[in-house]
Amino acid sequence: MKPCTARTPLFAAVAFASAMSSPTLVAQTDEPGFALEEVVVTARRRSESLQDVPIAVTAFSARDLAIRGDSDITELAQSVPSVTLEPSRATSSTLTAFIRGVGQQDPLAGYEQGVGLYLDDVYLARPQGNVIDIYDVERIEVLRGPQGTLYGRNTVGGAIKYITRRLGDEFSGRLKATYGEYDQIDLVGTVSVPVSDAFRIGGTVASFQRDGYGENKTTGDEHYNKDVFAYRLSAEWLPTEDLLVRLAYDDTTDKSNPVAGHRVRPGAVSGDPVLRDIYDTTAGAAENISTQGIGGNNEVEAEGWMVSVDWNFGDHYTFRSITAEREDYTESVIDFDSLAVDDFDAPVIYDNEQFTQEFQLLYNGEKMNLVTGLYYIDADASNDFDVVLGQLGRAAYGAELTAYTGGKVTTESWSAFADLTWNFTDKLSVAVGGRYTDDKRTADVLRASYLGAGGSPFFGNDDALFLGASSDYQAEESWTDFSPRVNISYLWTDDITVYGGYSQGFKAGMFDPRGANFLTPAVEEGVDPETLDSYEVGIKASYWDGRAITNVALFYSEYTDMQVPGSVGIDTDGDGINDDFAGTLTNAGEAEISGIEIEGTFLFTENFSMQVAASFLDAEITEWIVNDVDVSDDRSVQNTPEEMAYVAFNYLTGAFGGDLNLNANWSYRGDSTQFEFAAPVFDQEAYDMFNASVVWVSASEAWLLGLYGKNLSDEEIKTAGYCFGNESYCSPLGFEDNTSIFYAAPRTISATVAYRF
Repeated sequence: MKPCTARTPLFAAVAFASAMSSPTLVAQTDEPGFALEEVVVTARRRSESLQDVPIAVTAFSARDLAIRGDSDITELAQSVPSVTLEPSRATSSTLTAFIRGVGQQDPLAGYEQGVGLYLDDVYLARPQGNVIDIYDVERIEVLRGPQGTLYGRNTVGGAIKYITRRLGDEFSGRLKATYGEYDQIDLVGTVSVPVSDAFRIGGTVASFQRDGYGENKTTGDEHYNKDVFAYRLSAEWLPTEDLLVRLAYDDTTDKSNPVAGHRVRPGAVSGDPVLRDIYDTTAGAAENISTQGIGGNNEVEAEGWMVSVDWNFGDHYTFRSITAEREDYTESVIDFDSLAVDDFDAPVIYDNEQFTQEFQLLYNGEKMNLVTGLYYIDADASNDFDVVLGQLGRAAYGAELTAYTGGKVTTESWSAFADLTWNFTDKLSVAVGGRYTDDKRTADVLRASYLGAGGSPFFGNDDALFLGASSDYQAEESWTDFSPRVNISYLWTDDITVYGGYSQGFKAGMFDPRGANFLTPAVEEGVDPETLDSYEVGIKASYWDGRAITNVALFYSEYTDMQVPGSVGIDTDGDGINDDFAGTLTNAGEAEISGIEIEGTFLFTENFSMQVAASFLDAEITEWIVNDVDVSDDRSVQNTPEEMAYVAFNYLTGAFGGDLNLNANWSYRGDSTQFEFAAPVFDQEAYDMFNASVVWVSASEAWLLGLYGKNLSDEEIKTAGYCFGNESYCSPLGFEDNTSIFYAAPRTISATVAYRF
């Protein structure tokens, strides 16, 4: 298959841009007929065709994303098999990610994610601020299955790589403005300046603003709104053709209003009715005395810098160094009761820092390709929060009852990895890899109860009356592991590759930063590491004279000691009423996850194409021992629908002196459970989603005009929830029957104007 040279990239030209992650569709003009363009990825640390990579990987180019109008990375899940990406509960910018049944939906300190997110090869250890808005992007790659022998942090479920645009050797810039429903106004400006032949600088400034989908009836504020400002600065130095030094700094501030869930029943004491609009709320925590310690503030600040060095020496060798530091700070208002009263409120602070250093040595030859390296991470993650039970405290003690929790978890880890691919023949290749990891975690946890308006002393209430502690401990533990990988690929014909392999994922043990060791001393021991053994076979085929591509992967995984966090109300004084809040972090014994994943692109004519994707999963917990009883029949794998499907149609035609691209797509997701148990109120039933876009690019490729419609059928899609009401499967806390649900965006229409110079 030959790459097409019919058009140079605009927004990298709309010309037959793929509506999903598959190869870009471009008519070939230098030879008879037409075919799909080759897509180049770096999933194996070298540039190669997507069709030659013998693993399950999906790639989105900048033009793919421009045609779809994707605003942040959660929208990728509509078209990638076996992937769930959602904002975490009570937040707009904390990421919950699952791939093939592996993930983590609790953002607390020490809870390491099962899916690795990388920004320009830098692993982002914490989920706060990781619902990344899509701008200044060159490519996004989604790798499914365990990763760790090629780069970065070992991840069990898979990895998402967000790769920003390189600076050009000529002065250039881009301006983009979007206006949409709910007064959405997005503005992005980018510039690249070559200071000399060897040195370039550039930057991007972005503002993402939107009114809420609903209204806070108590405060009058917008609800589910967006208020994000971000910028990136970068510089590239190329003193020789074999040496590249890249520096980058990014900063994001999210001042979106607090998000509260939709109550499913009236307030049990207040009598407040269920609101008709699922996006409205009467949450009053931001104005209550319960959150005065943070001034009712709801804000996320995240920043980081990175220095990378690529040195090509000799004919086949490359040395790479990636040094990075990141930090984020969050003040968050959580209103568990979603009512004006302070029945169950929480001011929360997350404070995270990380330093990472990675060294790689790469060899690329005719018979052999080798990646070997060292990775180090030193990360501190802390959370501090008050759980304020106002009505319960006043009824029992005559004053607000506050349960304060402060938890800090430190991770220090180093690892050595290597992955060798040997080409035995022009058709047969065998890859063997391994990773040795040494992880050490320390935890410092304090939990205590207080009486008095305004919360605990940590949040500024020095007059609070100390009632007693439920947890006070420090702990430390280390784990080591060796994770192997083997992969065999065979070029069946010039257009068909078959492969099979085995890989193992590992995630070190954890401590629960909400654990109550006085009640349950075992929390000081933490939980065991989890491992996943994954077996995969697949076929990647190009046919129909290069006008069709179909990629199929079948996998089977054995998941051992899966780490499952949760939270419950607890009764500290034995009166039958829960008056405190504690974490539950457990190891599920065994789970088996298997499935088939399909992706395809079909170019029917020079103007008309179709893309498809689907996955069919069987995810089952096979062993979970509680008090010597196997309860696995009553447990489920979270956030993992059994089936998903995606179909997109694209039509390109000339219009108004340019190219007009018409796109329509449909996605389907099957039933999924929110928690590790069936919870009918929270669980999302199967649903369809329809999106469409009309994008025009001028003949000079300087202008782009786009019209985008998302969730056109206006589906009400549950993304998360709080289970503290009176359902049999919930753990009641507070007086108001506190069950609430969070929802994805409703139907939206937006228009974009972009100009490149």
